[in-house]
Amino acid sequence: MAVVKDGEQDFKPNKKKTTPEEDELDKRRKKMVPGGLMKAVIRPGAGGDVMPSDGDQVIYHLTIRTLDGVVVQSTRSEFGGKGTPIRQVMGKSKMILGLIEGLPTMLKGEVAVLKMKPELHYGEDDCPVSVPDSFPKDAELNFEIELIEFAKIKVITDDFGVMKKVIKEAQSWENPRDLYEVKARVSAKSGDGQSLTLHTTGEPIVFTFGKSEVPKGLEMGIGTMSRGEKAVIYVTSQYLSQSPLIPSTGGVEEVHFEVELIHFIQVRDVLGDGRLIKRRVKDGKGEFPMDCPLQDSRLRVHYKGMLINEEKTVFYDTRVDNNGQPLEFSSGEGAVPEGFEMCVRLMLPEETSLVTCPPDYAYDKFTRPANVPEGAYVQWEIELLGFEMEKDWTGMNFRAIMDDVEKTKGTGNRLFKEGKYALAKAKYDKILREFNHVNPQDDEEGKEFASTRSLLNLNVAACYLKMGDCRKSIETCNKVLDANPVHVKALYRRGMAYMEAGDYDEARADFNKMMTIDKSSEANAKAALLKLKQTEQEVEKKARKQFKGLFDKKPGEISEVGLDDKISENNNDAQEPLVSSQEEKDIDEDAPPGPPPARMGSFSRLLTGGMNLFKSLGVNRCSIL
Repeated sequence: MAVVKDGEQDFKPNKKKTTPEEDELDKRRKKMVPGGLMKAVIRPGAGGDVMPSDGDQVIYHLTIRTLDGVVVQSTRSEFGGKGTPIRQVMGKSKMILGLIEGLPTMLKGEVAVLKMKPELHYGEDDCPVSVPDSFPKDAELNFEIELIEFAKIKVITDDFGVMKKVIKEAQSWENPRDLYEVKARVSAKSGDGQSLTLHTTGEPIVFTFGKSEVPKGLEMGIGTMSRGEKAVIYVTSQYLSQSPLIPSTGGVEEVHFEVELIHFIQVRDVLGDGRLIKRRVKDGKGEFPMDCPLQDSRLRVHYKGMLINEEKTVFYDTRVDNNGQPLEFSSGEGAVPEGFEMCVRLMLPEETSLVTCPPDYAYDKFTRPANVPEGAYVQWEIELLGFEMEKDWTGMNFRAIMDDVEKTKGTGNRLFKEGKYALAKAKYDKILREFNHVNPQDDEEGKEFASTRSLLNLNVAACYLKMGDCRKSIETCNKVLDANPVHVKALYRRGMAYMEAGDYDEARADFNKMMTIDKSSEANAKAALLKLKQTEQEVEKKARKQFKGLFDKKPGEISEVGLDDKISENNNDAQEPLVSSQEEKDIDEDAPPGPPPARMGSFSRLLTGGMNLFKSLGVNRCSIL
């Protein structure tokens, strides 16, 4: 057997992957014949030694003649053309094979004649470019080309109707979008080089992005630019929508806009429905969004709150009403109205923004100042002075990490007690995410880590239960039970979630299993089983009354017995707590106590109970219409 030593085995590089377009071009090239394409230089170029390549936009005049000099087609006005040169993108635009092969051999400013046999121009089988029937496709032709310019281009629309050539690179990477207020210098020429008169000739234009105040193609091009960038935006007629900027574009096939993006003011529709609007009044320091306090942070802001009325009544100003001191608060804790915090998270240090906020994100769900009426829209002028991010666990030892965990968990517990379940859950979830990067170093640390993770998951389950999402609560409890099937607290929490969801058999099984695992949990389990029995009896009683007479009807008849009673009972039932205050007391000392969970809708509970009743009657195929 032959043995090949290291380094002696032949290395075969992987074959380069090709695109379908490249494969198709290779097939076309294989059909080329010797002498099918000949080139004669009429005027040398003056553009150095750089030639066009894939991805370049090429701009050229073209005149096609027969071998005896008869003009067949031309872009030049003196030969019957419109005077507008051709613009195409090498490697992307549909082109005849002779141009694909010939243009990359030319320099800027060069004039050359490419003599092509029919297989190299429109006479090629399955040619991707169509011509009129009168065109002499079967004849050998001369293509006189003047390569005016070529440069890298950004294709903005797939049909090449809007493209951009960068003249000067940007100072940042953020782009304008809908509702941003844009300031730019703009000049325009038609495709044949004629200057066009704009409504604001000589002055920068100011427009709101997305409001159709400039032609559609121009706006699309500006949407790819950043502050300080200069570019030429090529726009064909189908993207030259009417706008105040250009009074008329009739008869113009394309316009070349030279644009310098001076500035834009960030305007954000935060909710996406036009109600919560953040308008940047003064730029901050840094880059959006990397330097924004997107994560929970300690923030310092000055703000002025105003009513949206003719007087712009000021109801609070930190510089006046807070002895000139800024407001300091921690995000993620519900310390300020929701709309206020959502917008501050999108600000840069030293930025000033004007926020317009609807009542449900302002003070209708928050402690309302005395001089702010209920249902009032408000405006806040907010200046973000600075912020401090929460500790990064990178480089911290296990003990320091667990101390930080206790602090964050304590904040979550406080939010839970205040009834801010979503915010509390976010705190617990944050720790659990970060736990994916924590590696205990010994058995003791491992036990503490596993125990803390279980308690955090149970706290998350408690939040889901309070928020009315029983299924998510059950799923979260299962995470704990998958790791430890005899975790009594997880069984209790899952049993309560099952009971709330109307899955009484599963709830009973969890409560009974608690007692077999840990005798000390017997009191809690029995109390839960008692409440479970009472709940089943109440639901069964209501279901029997609701569906009374349902099975006495003939096929096709629908009983209406008890409909009025159902509505009345449902309204009364909505006032009854599902669990008594004693039973609601959490057996997990690390999971915070709180008010009764957000309850399943009365009809949903009744429906679940009714289905259980049907099962007990042996009717398992009953359809409720």
